[in-house]
Amino acid sequence: MKKSRGRTGRKRRRKHLKSFMHGVNCSHKLEYIKLKKWLKERGFEDSNLRPAEFWETGRGLMTTKALQTGDLIISLPEKCLLTTGTVLSSCLGGHIVKWKPPVSPLLALCTFLIAEKHAGEKSPWKPYLDVLPKTYTCPACLEPDVINLLPKPLKKKAQEQKMMIQELFRSSKAFFSSLQPLFAENTGTIFNYSALEWAWCTINTRTIYMKHPHRECFSLEPDVYALAPYLDLLNHSPNVQVKAEFNEQTRNYEIWTNTQCKKYQEVFICYGPHDNQRLLLEYGFVAMDNPHSSVYVSPDTLLKYFSPLDKQRKAKVSILKDHDYLENLTFGWEGPSWRLLTALKVLSLGADEFACWRRILLGDVTSARNEQQALGTAAKICQFLIEETQHVLLQISQLKRDKENLKTHLALVEMLRSEDLRILQKSAEILCNLNLGT
Repeated sequence: MKKSRGRTGRKRRRKHLKSFMHGVNCSHKLEYIKLKKWLKERGFEDSNLRPAEFWETGRGLMTTKALQTGDLIISLPEKCLLTTGTVLSSCLGGHIVKWKPPVSPLLALCTFLIAEKHAGEKSPWKPYLDVLPKTYTCPACLEPDVINLLPKPLKKKAQEQKMMIQELFRSSKAFFSSLQPLFAENTGTIFNYSALEWAWCTINTRTIYMKHPHRECFSLEPDVYALAPYLDLLNHSPNVQVKAEFNEQTRNYEIWTNTQCKKYQEVFICYGPHDNQRLLLEYGFVAMDNPHSSVYVSPDTLLKYFSPLDKQRKAKVSILKDHDYLENLTFGWEGPSWRLLTALKVLSLGADEFACWRRILLGDVTSARNEQQALGTAAKICQFLIEETQHVLLQISQLKRDKENLKTHLALVEMLRSEDLRILQKSAEILCNLNLGT
């Protein structure tokens, strides 16, 4: 008898594991029941999507029926969307219209989110606000210790992102104060920095693109944001294709899939052909095995492999700058990019070949020596980046032991750096074969 009980136990375990691989249905959770009820009141027809927790992506949506190419995944009525129109028809509207200089559409949405969150039970948007993340993992929210571990180009962008939110907060203080008549509490405590950071990240990571006509009460920045409850639970995959747009006839925001999806699997959409640095910067996550991923070579790293004694060095750098060949130089799964090799060929030109720089930019070969030197330098840069990445991964594993509170943020940077390492090792292999070939 014991034996058969063990087998059923194993069977049950296997079943549990399988369901976890597929995703654990969360429809029964009160927050989702309330959200679905709220959406239904606004005209949303129940689709085949269910909120679920997935092993690799966390929270997402699973399908209860197999999806074929050309199927409609979701159709969300205009009434469910949160836009600047929503903000203007709220009690904030009158204050926004009167305020000079005009606020940006982005600030209007941030202000609305903070005010509604503060209203708590009284907010008509509470069922949506309750399912929004409490915290975010965009670089703007990371500790300086973690930001320091990011690759150089991303670290610079992360610091810029942080400064941008700080500047938005500084420049919006007077506007926030003007809203005092609407609140019993001091606006300074409601519209504080962490509230703005949370609202900014909510909009930056979750809005869908939807063009709205310009209104006089807003600044000239494009008004292209819409928050889409429920729809924004769909996670990104670089390997799927979808068509997403607002349908003027039905007045619904619709997403159609061009990729098949099996029953009970997670339904993905694609946010665009972004590499992992862009995904982390804009959305706060990293996609493993991302075909669009690349490792960037900073101008400083590039130039340290070329002698400062080269009389034409200054002219070469100037040519690269003028033709935009000092930025976006990368290693990818296919090896060094054409742009990186082109920049290396220009910098490798001998004194007697310098006049041929235009031909290189057009993709011509000047000499076997030039080709050889460019490939050799690419291999050295690649090796340097491999060692640098390995060193950072070591730092991360030490920090994970010492700083319990930073564990989730460190794990994210670790994922990014591990993927970088795999790309660089693949590139080193390709360069080794190319160098042997030449």
